[in-house]
Amino acid sequence: MKVAIVGATGLVGNVMLKVLEERNFPLDELLLVASERSVGKKITFKGKDISVISIPTAIEAKPDIALFSAGGSTSLEWAPKFAEVGTTVIDNSSAWRMDHTKKLVVPEINAKELTKTDKIIANPNCSTIQMVMALAPLHKNYKIKRIVVSTYQSVSGTGVKAVEQMENEISGKKGDMAYPYPIHKNAIPHCDVFEDNGYTKEEMKLVNETQKILNDRTIAVTATAVRIPTAGGHSESINVEFQNDFDIAEVRQLLNATDGITIQDNLETNSYPMPMYANGKDDVFVGRLRRDGSQPNTLNMWVVSDNLRKGAATNTVQIAEFLIDNALV
Repeated sequence: MKVAIVGATGLVGNVMLKVLEERNFPLDELLLVASERSVGKKITFKGKDISVISIPTAIEAKPDIALFSAGGSTSLEWAPKFAEVGTTVIDNSSAWRMDHTKKLVVPEINAKELTKTDKIIANPNCSTIQMVMALAPLHKNYKIKRIVVSTYQSVSGTGVKAVEQMENEISGKKGDMAYPYPIHKNAIPHCDVFEDNGYTKEEMKLVNETQKILNDRTIAVTATAVRIPTAGGHSESINVEFQNDFDIAEVRQLLNATDGITIQDNLETNSYPMPMYANGKDDVFVGRLRRDGSQPNTLNMWVVSDNLRKGAATNTVQIAEFLIDNALV
């Protein structure tokens, strides 16, 4: 089993390496791939130094699986070239997510749709993954009618430059700005670029990707995405209206029985999800479960997850594990 990580020197690439090691992923050869300026750089994996190689060199090696986290333009250019030599690409960018010929996969929800012919598989957006993880089991039972979601997203979702901006501001240093405003002691209602409809791309990802993953275009979704000064972990306030009524105890039971979900919802002990506790973990944490008293069949919930792990690297690795376990590569 030959595996390539394209974008190995980036934030998500680093976490992918960590996740592969932690999960003892079954590989015989690991190719670490990055841009020309990083070629020759050494990265340690399982105590062994591995030299970074270029994308063309990696394609010549014909890996079985390539985990991509190198941005949309890189993926659009190079993922098909890997696929041409027989590699199955699992891509973290937004490049292929809404392509009707490509599967958009959260393993716990829809990995069973994958076949051997799927040579480019899309990994959803981080904020979408944690939301659909919490909503998929409820959709099966009660059928979602409408979702109103507000996100509170970590600077790590923007990348290394944004993390450095926040750290510089905390320590009073001047440096490069990833955002148009300071992020320390601030909240910026601007994730990704604005579109013609007044929403950001990040907000529209929550709309379009949710409908695709849950395979239901009738679900109405409206989103507001906000960047906050946390280093790891996205939080979401979700208000979900169902077609059918629900029982809170049954909701807890359904979520408790879902792989990858941890309920933290004890008001007596002030137990609820927070990014500082989700950071570094693979589960999606759900709490503040309560009925919306302002209209029927509507639930409020608070959902938190590590955006670099389940929101990116871990979900990608889980897809690769599914492919291997089911002899699809």
